[in-house]
Amino acid sequence: MRIAILSAVSALALSAAPALAQEATTPADPVGASASATAEITDAELTAYAAALAKVTPLAQALNGAAPTAEQQAEMAAVVTGEGLTLERFNAISQAASSNDLVRARVELAQTPASATATSVTDAEVEGFATAMSVLRPIAQGLNGAAPSPEQQAQMEAAVTDVGLTRERFNEIAQLVGDDAHLQARLAVADARAGR
Repeated sequence: MRIAILSAVSALALSAAPALAQEATTPADPVGASASATAEITDAELTAYAAALAKVTPLAQALNGAAPTAEQQAEMAAVVTGEGLTLERFNAISQAASSNDLVRARVELAQTPASATATSVTDAEVEGFATAMSVLRPIAQGLNGAAPSPEQQAQMEAAVTDVGLTRERFNEIAQLVGDDAHLQARLAVADARAGR
């Protein structure tokens, strides 16, 4: 069966990634596939997808926009299936990642290796930090470089403590976030889950 290359993933690190699709004799339902993929993508599928994407992307980029040969198509399909995904599932995840912030963030998380630093921050701390930051950002932007008033300081302190973090732990996490891509990806997932 012939395989066509489609450009389906277009955000962030996924911007150059191809999606593989089998030419089917029946019409495809990309909207239904995307909705289904969004609701049911497992962490194991995301890990397999990220591994396949890392291998397929350089192959597709080497084409420089040219149509792949049958041999190149077969090589890309073998990469995807070799990672344990069907071409249809790979395409469904690609479709979902291109249209859904949460799926895109989860794919980016799967593509980023975990560090000891990132794993030292619990999921609850990540969620709390992300929530606190959503409150702190507008306050900080409103300051425009000026010192906060006592009322603003109290709002900022409450934003941190209301999510169960101490000021010290919040500041530790803030320092870690700046240097750790995996922790940044975890925060992006938390923000996407919360619709921020």
